Amino acid sequence: MRAFELKAHGFEGLQQVELERPKPGPGEILIRLLAASINYRDLAVITGRHRGKLPVIPLSDGVGEIIEVAGDVKAFKPGQRVCPVFAPGWASGRPVETSMSRSLGGDTDGTLREFMTLKAEDAVAVPEHLTNVEAACLPCAGVTAWSALVEFGRVKPGDVVLIEGTGGVALFALQLAKAAGARIALVSSSDEKLERVKALGADLLLNYKSEPEWGAAIRKATGKGVDLVIEVGGAATLPQALAALKFGGRVASIGLLTGLAAQLPLQHFVPKAAAMQGILVGSTATFQAMARAVAQHTIRPVIASTSSFAEAPKAIGSMAKAEHFGKITIDFTK
Repeated sequence: MRAFELKAHGFEGLQQVELERPKPGPGEILIRLLAASINYRDLAVITGRHRGKLPVIPLSDGVGEIIEVAGDVKAFKPGQRVCPVFAPGWASGRPVETSMSRSLGGDTDGTLREFMTLKAEDAVAVPEHLTNVEAACLPCAGVTAWSALVEFGRVKPGDVVLIEGTGGVALFALQLAKAAGARIALVSSSDEKLERVKALGADLLLNYKSEPEWGAAIRKATGKGVDLVIEVGGAATLPQALAALKFGGRVASIGLLTGLAAQLPLQHFVPKAAAMQGILVGSTATFQAMARAVAQHTIRPVIASTSSFAEAPKAIGSMAKAEHFGKITIDFTK
C-alpha cells in the first residue's frame, strides 16, 4: 500500500513508501482510507516542533470505508464509513495523563496511508450527508470545537461566543455555536475572510489589524462582554481574549500559534471570576456526540482546498502560510 513516512524532521524527511497492507486482529477493523485533513499540529510534527516517534506515518484525521471486520466485532460491518479517533483508547470522561499517549500521526502511525487497522471502539460512524473530504475534518477540528463549546463552555441559546480567526476549529465552532442558538463575534486580519464568515452567520465582525485593542472593542459592542472565547492564538491574543469577557466568562484555550509564554492580565481575570481551560481534542464519546449534532443540523465543514495523495507534502506545507479559509484536505481517490 502507498503511505507517507516521516523518517526525519523536515519536509525532506517525509517520503512516500510502499508498506505491507495490515490485517485486522481480534476486536479490530480494517479500513481503506478515502480522505484526510490537515491540522496545524501535523505541520508541527513534520517540522519537529511537536516531537513524537520516528519514523511515523503523519496526520491524525481521516475517513475510510470498512473493508474487513474481525469475527468478534459486532458494532460495524464492511461498507460503512468511519473516522478513526484522534486519541485511541480515550473512551470517555475527562482526560488523564495517558489520554493522548497514542495520538495518531505523532505518537502512533496516522492516516496518511491507504489502509489501517484500528480497534472497533476507536472508530466513529460518519454522518451520511458528508462527503469523504468533509468527514475527514471531524476527528480533530470538529471534536475540539465541540469540547470547547459544549463540554467546557456549556453554550446555550443567547450566549455570545467570540472566535479568533477562520481556521478549521474556528469555523467548526462558528457552525456548532450557531446551531446551539448563540451569537457569534469573530476577529480576523482579513476583510475578505470577515465577509465570508458573515455569510456563515457571524453577527459581529472585527479586523484586529485595524483595531489592536479588539478585546475592549468586542466587549463594548456586546454590552457586557462575551460568554466564551475560542482562543486559538496563544500568547499574543490571550490578553485581548480576556479583555472581551463578561463577568463569569470562560476562555477555551486551544491554539499556540503566536507563542507559548503569555502574560495573564489579572485585572481581566480575577475580578471577572473568569475561567480558562486548555482543550485537548476530546474522547470517543465526545466525537460521537459531535457527530450526532453534525447529522441533526446537516453541518458541512468548510473546505479550503483538496489535493491528491501524491500532493500531500505540498498540502501540509501550505498550512504554514495561514492563508486558508477552512480545512486543507487530501482526497485519496484523486
